[in-house]
Amino acid sequence: MLTLTYRYRIYPSAAQEHQFIEWMEICRGAYNYALREIKDWCDSRKCLVDRCSLEKEYILPSDLKFPSVVQQLNNLPKAKKEFPRLSEVPSQVLQQAIKQLHQGWDFFQSRGFGFPRYALRAG
Repeated sequence: MLTLTYRYRIYPSAAQEHQFIEWMEICRGAYNYALREIKDWCDSRKCLVDRCSLEKEYILPSDLKFPSVVQQLNNLPKAKKEFPRLSEVPSQVLQQAIKQLHQGWDFFQSRGFGFPRYALRAG
């Protein structure tokens, strides 16, 4: 069986290109925020409570669950109310940014190397 695929090249106008760049910046911020939640959760469980430094360690409650993909996706509507700039981006785009972070986390868990990194500003 032969499967055909098509590739289309788009040529956005200057205004559309600017809008896409803005969307990427907003998604980068959401990705980095979600990664920060994961890192804080991991750092709070690195050492025993009686041996942690209060200046260097970020201590979270012990009953706090890992920030899963479902939890972080469910927090997006609340975040949109708190940060109105997130409303500029379609919700599916923000959801995909969070899903890509957790896909990287899953690869890290299964392979044992390559902790997800922060997304840096391009250019």
